[in-house]
Amino acid sequence: MSEPSTFATALANETATAHLMADLALLVGPGDLITLSGDLGAGKTAAARAMIRYLAGDDTIEVPSPTFTLAQHYDLPPYPLLHADLYRINGPGELEEIGLAPLPEGTVVLIEWPERAAGALPADRIDIAFSHRPALGSAARAAEITGYGKAAAQVARLAALRQFLDDAGYGDAKRQRMAGDASTRSYARLIRGDTSFILMNAPKRPDGPAIHDGKSYSAAVHLAEDVKPFVAIARGLRDQGFSAPAIHHADLESGFLITEDFGSTGFVEGAPPAPIAERYQAATDMLAALHSQTLPEILSVAPHIPYAIPVFDTEAMLVEAGLMLDWYLTDRGIEPDGDLRAEFMTMWRALLEKANAAPRTWVLRDFHSPNLIWLEQRRDIKQVGVIDFQDTVLGPSAYDLVSLLQDARVDVPEPLELALLARYVKARLGSGAPFDPAGFAELYAVMSAQRNTRLLGTFARLNRRDGKPHYLRHQPRIWTYLTRSLAHPSLAEARAWYQAHVPPPAA
Repeated sequence: MSEPSTFATALANETATAHLMADLALLVGPGDLITLSGDLGAGKTAAARAMIRYLAGDDTIEVPSPTFTLAQHYDLPPYPLLHADLYRINGPGELEEIGLAPLPEGTVVLIEWPERAAGALPADRIDIAFSHRPALGSAARAAEITGYGKAAAQVARLAALRQFLDDAGYGDAKRQRMAGDASTRSYARLIRGDTSFILMNAPKRPDGPAIHDGKSYSAAVHLAEDVKPFVAIARGLRDQGFSAPAIHHADLESGFLITEDFGSTGFVEGAPPAPIAERYQAATDMLAALHSQTLPEILSVAPHIPYAIPVFDTEAMLVEAGLMLDWYLTDRGIEPDGDLRAEFMTMWRALLEKANAAPRTWVLRDFHSPNLIWLEQRRDIKQVGVIDFQDTVLGPSAYDLVSLLQDARVDVPEPLELALLARYVKARLGSGAPFDPAGFAELYAVMSAQRNTRLLGTFARLNRRDGKPHYLRHQPRIWTYLTRSLAHPSLAEARAWYQAHVPPPAA
């Protein structure tokens, strides 16, 4: 077991307490336990209330002390939270009666008066001990935060985060929660007066089990392992005249960034959300402009720190496509045997030969509506703000156009997709650079089939491995896109294989 990690901080008032709890909320997740101890009036409930309001995104939500109810449940946007007060229990034996033995799964648990259950709480936990500091003012408190077991690393990271914010001059900024994504990253807005910035918490990606030639999945498909690729690609995009966030402060080793805030004006509207055609046109134009340029393959993270963009080669694309075998087919009740796997890989290796031989450009990889911000005050393609590009690779230009026009989370009507595809082709032909429309159309179909095959597997994995079932609702849309791409004559063999072996997603 790792040694405990501890640090202490002074809290001048409840606002400072709220900042501490918001910073902690950025680093915890389902399954984490936080205990709050201290004398009566030391600020335990105020701290719990601050965290709950931050996670709810609502400073007015009612958060009563659970002294009499013993436990209060909150269904918050990122995850469920249980706020408990053990002051009125007589010992650890009563924990089961209030739903704390065992602790509920998939939930963050806040417990006041943990000493009433001494010895019965899990070894992996974060303890926050509050105490009065009258010499600093009537509202002043001190907090000693200690992480035990697996939580020791979280507390060490919390101390590093708060030091980073103080050093950058944002320690007193208001924190506002932002929705995360399917990664280990988390985000918050830092608000000072009328100006806001984005705080990115991007811990180094944990290496998973070796699944391909001794590499983890993330290494095999070239996913960013730390924050350095984001910094390099952001600078590279801006240098080429595109809108990526400016980075104001960076801790490259810890993985903390403070960046420009592009706001939240998106590329879709309505319920259910639908593409805003004019904005999708601008995004299409941006890709055509990017792909018409000769782009560097080595960028700079910082002075004397180069970054070589990895190549999205056939092996990486095969590993991605293989998620269908490992996760999607299993979810549909099919356990692929060795022969089926061999057929799949042989078929895909042949399909990807042309993709591997095509001219390479920057593939931003997740170029779709959740990662695009509309910048009304800018002009032309600079109105397209791009915020997620740390996994950029060198690969076929068709890939990002597929990401945009076959949006995994939004229905893109086929007539709009075809109109934008034609718009892209026209722009590429008009750029003066060599461009083969028929070859591009075939490459578009192959990249669509590869991407949507991967997404069916990815979303099945997010459901089963990561407990995120809401991704399954996108599978029918992805299946529709996949069916469109398999209709291309060059994919006739693949179409027959999928028809024979791959059932559609559950309705």
